Amino acid sequence: MSKVSVLVVDDATFIRDLVKKGLRDNFPGVQIEEAVNGRKAQQLLARQAVDLILCDWEMPEMSGLELLTWCREQDSLKGVPFIMVTSRGDKENVVQAIQAGVSDFIGKPFSNEQLVTKVKKAMSRAGKLQALVSGAAPKMLGSGALANDSLAALTGGKAEVVKPAAKPAASVDAAAVFAKPAAPAAKPSATPSGRGQGQLRLPGGSMPCVIKALSLKEALLLVKRGETLPQVLESAVLDLEQGEAAETARLNGYLHAVVAHEPKPDSEWLQLTFRFVDRDPQKLDYLSRLIARGTAQKHFVPGA
Repeated sequence: MSKVSVLVVDDATFIRDLVKKGLRDNFPGVQIEEAVNGRKAQQLLARQAVDLILCDWEMPEMSGLELLTWCREQDSLKGVPFIMVTSRGDKENVVQAIQAGVSDFIGKPFSNEQLVTKVKKAMSRAGKLQALVSGAAPKMLGSGALANDSLAALTGGKAEVVKPAAKPAASVDAAAVFAKPAAPAAKPSATPSGRGQGQLRLPGGSMPCVIKALSLKEALLLVKRGETLPQVLESAVLDLEQGEAAETARLNGYLHAVVAHEPKPDSEWLQLTFRFVDRDPQKLDYLSRLIARGTAQKHFVPGA
């Protein structure tokens, strides 16, 4: 039986690696092709057939929506399942993609289980699920698998590369901090000041954050301790809103570091280093304007 071929399209290497590893861990016989943007994907699709396309929306040269529209115009690609992997979950964007012929969505950030479920669903509809799952038994991962997948993607699967390091004075064990109850008599501290506010979306939920510093490479965020535990190397999306038109930028990335905001184990605030993975010129331009303006954005209302 010939292998099932999947095309992964995303301008962020980090995201492509996460998707590829999730596919290989759960569908060992799958054949994976990749492209850094819609234009490269278009060139690949013109010369070879694939059984499934997993594609980002916002990419340089040709967006995911433009690639989807082109695919549905080709006789050989009309029936190929096309899943949009995107942080664009607004109603108008969803309607736009549905009208263009999208098969399904995977929202960023996503868990391994969400990826596997969506892929199985799409392939089942196409009548190719049995071919996809044939071979070695899938290795299903637990709820904490995303951070481990991210780590393996960055280290090439070499677990020995990651070794415990001495912690800075202000660094704390995140699991230990979240496991401890808050001090009963402690007075709640005021919200730390920063360049603005935003919303950080993690696979386990969303949380408001304070933008302490911002560059084209990363953002330094402050979040209040809570039940949601941020994991180092966890995929995430940072929503920033600015201007009178309430323009929102959805910046994809991962948590590079998590430390206590104050040098004490019961610190009420955590400091997160959020590394960007987007290479979309529009998003880089957006960041440049925010940095030049000297203030990140107006208050972002979660769920608005």
